[in-house]
Amino acid sequence: MSHDNHGHSAHAHEHNHEHHHEESFLTKYVFSMDHKVIARQFLITAVIMALVGMVMSTLFRLQLAWPGQKFWLVEFLLGDKWGKDGILDPNMYLALVTIHGTIMVFFLLTGGLSGTFANLLIPYQVGARDMASGFLNMLSFWFFLASSVIMLLSLFVEGGPASAGWTIYPPLSALPQAIPGSGLGMTLWLLSMTIFVVSALLGGLNYIITVFNMRTKGMSMTRLPLTIWAFLITAILGVLSFPVLVSAVVLLLMDRTFGTSFYLSDIYIGGQALEQSGGSPILYQHLFWFLGHPEVYIVLLPALGIASEVIATNARKPIFGYRAMIGSMLAIGFLSFIVWGHHMFITGMNPFLGSVFVFTTLLIAIPSAVKAFNYITTLWKGNLKLTPAMLFAIGLVSTFVTGGVTGIILADSALDVPVHDTYFVVAHFHIVMGLSAVLGMFAGVYHWFPKLFLRQMNKKLGYLHFWTTFISAYGVFFPQHFLGLAGVPRRYYTNTDFPMFDHLVDINILVSIFAFIGAAAQFIFVFNFFYSIFRGPKSEQNPWHSNSLEWTTPMAHTHGNWPGALPVVKRWAYDYSKPGKQLDYVPQTVPLEEGEVDGGAH
Repeated sequence: MSHDNHGHSAHAHEHNHEHHHEESFLTKYVFSMDHKVIARQFLITAVIMALVGMVMSTLFRLQLAWPGQKFWLVEFLLGDKWGKDGILDPNMYLALVTIHGTIMVFFLLTGGLSGTFANLLIPYQVGARDMASGFLNMLSFWFFLASSVIMLLSLFVEGGPASAGWTIYPPLSALPQAIPGSGLGMTLWLLSMTIFVVSALLGGLNYIITVFNMRTKGMSMTRLPLTIWAFLITAILGVLSFPVLVSAVVLLLMDRTFGTSFYLSDIYIGGQALEQSGGSPILYQHLFWFLGHPEVYIVLLPALGIASEVIATNARKPIFGYRAMIGSMLAIGFLSFIVWGHHMFITGMNPFLGSVFVFTTLLIAIPSAVKAFNYITTLWKGNLKLTPAMLFAIGLVSTFVTGGVTGIILADSALDVPVHDTYFVVAHFHIVMGLSAVLGMFAGVYHWFPKLFLRQMNKKLGYLHFWTTFISAYGVFFPQHFLGLAGVPRRYYTNTDFPMFDHLVDINILVSIFAFIGAAAQFIFVFNFFYSIFRGPKSEQNPWHSNSLEWTTPMAHTHGNWPGALPVVKRWAYDYSKPGKQLDYVPQTVPLEEGEVDGGAH
């Protein structure tokens, strides 16, 4: 964009600003094209979805810890049909596990994390007035909301919601007559996910184009904050991998309704042989995990980007190894496409092909380790300001390392086979992906709350929320490794049917107690969040003394972000505690002095 164009767009926006007060409630808060409002819409929708997913997990944890016992809560929440006499129906148990996984992976960690922070930060941190297309951005949110509503509606259909596990493997998902949850609930799941992918693609294309085309003067790629690199790579992964899920879903819908057999072959149901032959359920697994593995990093990378920003700001130090961090994210992005087979070691794959997937999976540990060591080195001897956001970011580094170590075990086919589909796998991915991403999201909410709502969250409640969440999360997922090593399978309604697992009931009780404490802790956050939106203390312009561009905008939601001309960038985003400077931070708009080196340039 030339300088004249900047002037022109600034003029157009000032002209636009004169008419701004005529906006109705609908155009300002509902059908908004402003990236800041859309970020808030994504965040609040994701918080609501996450609460639904969390309540589901408490219900099935009751069943796992005290199988067959009666709980009034079960009947109160699920009614007579699924919770008769306070006992959870086995069909509903599987449905809860399925929808809990779906909500957490897609609606909280994919839509909520990228939708909120990519929307909020990309225009702010690259120095743009707004996203490349405000209209597509608005559509992205509305498709996300529509898919959320359809997913929640599936809870109320007669056969219950989809219940083939969150991965929706055929043949369970391909045969409407197989179990109650294979009927209408499954069709709604498939419809919801297709609409979700439309939302992800509209958002992702917008993010990519905004980063490449709308950067302000002086904002070279090596001056971008690491958050923007993370969102950019995440968006590229999404655009390349999500369409594969749609193809898997379309073939599944055809198997369900039109009598095709992409995934079906030689199946007997109720003693009757089905006509379909020639298909393979393994084909579905290939298609699903070709999305499913990049999906892990679509969830993780934004959280890691947020951690980079929060840790550098609160350690009052430049991020260590800026270029190595970019390189490691690019490597993770590339490698994430060639590791999907590690989910399929026991599908009868050729052992040689298995060894190839072992190699590529172990390879991805290297850039992941680069990121972990760079965070630790940034923290080392820093002047740490332990805000709630900083604690959550450090918590993310902890879970990323501890969860990643078990990933190395699961990457090795010889070690994976004995623990495949046990609680060991559940423990691994909840810690490395689920927990890390959730902690990163909390770090982002606490850190950028002043930009989202112009107010501050309560710090003491933030500390209470962090410690209860962090301790109880480890209390939930760490013991599950031992259940997995003992051979306890995941997704089973009750393990007490097998005498060899009787001595493990105590571990399940411990896990469930921690799960309830962790769930209660989230209501501290919900109260703090919604109370602070309306009643929190008003925030100053740059409360964390941060360098990136979003803190140069006025503390009011102006359309176009900056009144007047756009800022011009003179340096990278991490000049903290620079020798010879009066303050311990130097915003990106401050010109370089004679002989001063730009940190992003070397």
